[in-house]
Amino acid sequence: MGSTVYFEDNALEQPQLLEHSGRRTSKIAIVGAGAVGSTMAYAALMRGAARTVALYDINASKVKAEVFDLSHGIQFMPMADVVGSDDIEVCRDADIIMVTAGAKQKPGQTRIDLAQATINLVSTILPQLLEVAPNATYVMVTNPVDVVTYAALKISGLPREQLFGSGTVLDSSRLRYVLARELGVAVQNVHAYMAGEHGDSEIPLWSSATIGGVPLLDWPGVHGKGPLTEERRNAIAEEVISSAYRIIEGKGATNYAVALAGSRIVEAVLNNESRVLPVSTLVSDYYGINDVCLSVPSIVYGGGVADQLRVPLSNSEYDGLKKSAQSLREVARQFGF
Repeated sequence: MGSTVYFEDNALEQPQLLEHSGRRTSKIAIVGAGAVGSTMAYAALMRGAARTVALYDINASKVKAEVFDLSHGIQFMPMADVVGSDDIEVCRDADIIMVTAGAKQKPGQTRIDLAQATINLVSTILPQLLEVAPNATYVMVTNPVDVVTYAALKISGLPREQLFGSGTVLDSSRLRYVLARELGVAVQNVHAYMAGEHGDSEIPLWSSATIGGVPLLDWPGVHGKGPLTEERRNAIAEEVISSAYRIIEGKGATNYAVALAGSRIVEAVLNNESRVLPVSTLVSDYYGINDVCLSVPSIVYGGGVADQLRVPLSNSEYDGLKKSAQSLREVARQFGF
């Protein structure tokens, strides 16, 4: 059985795909077929994250081309069906919806600068999505993700467990990569998180970071690479925070790593993994921080997001997290949320 492409009128006639057991199979819907959305679909297909991947975009020719391109390589991936349309019906009954559509970030432009245009788009598209997929888990990927996630919760009325943002999952991956490079260890042995805003005010959580079980702040150094001084840690944090700007300046967009991060979130939900990921969620009394969406390590499972973990914080990390929260809250208020 090969890949099936539905487009335009055919999107209304999708059969419900069944496994041999008769159970309905998993379906991911990705809103936006731009650089991030199309790469997200590719990453989800390559990882075998779901049996059906649906792309929705108002650009009919773009989404049609992306669906065909993905479908033509399906024999080299885990079996799946790729569907796409400029009709919202293509998202019907999705288990998880990834919203990647939004204003494109330009070189030198901050994520906050994108807020108004993206919130306007979400205000339009989210009610339509809820009509066709009221029970889906919604993951906001478009920037500025924390403010957009907060606005989306207010617009949709969905519980915070069911709608959240991709947050600093990508930023934490960037941090782990740089740490692994600097310390001479495999990235899989690095456990560290970026927290707060997915943006300029985010902070690394050094106090809870570990390398192979050894607290990072106690790391003695190996292979002639000494322990991380405060100066080196500050340089690493700056590299992580500014990395998106450098990528955008060089190639116009970030897409590969964010797509892989997004597909990891998808798997945590669809496989009910209870995996700890620093997604952006509405916090309530998180070390005294309230009524704002920001990223802290949280348990992602089949129902969306469960608990937020109260990881140890130093005084400076606590102050940084509060500062990040206040910055995000002020931006949200500017847009009436």
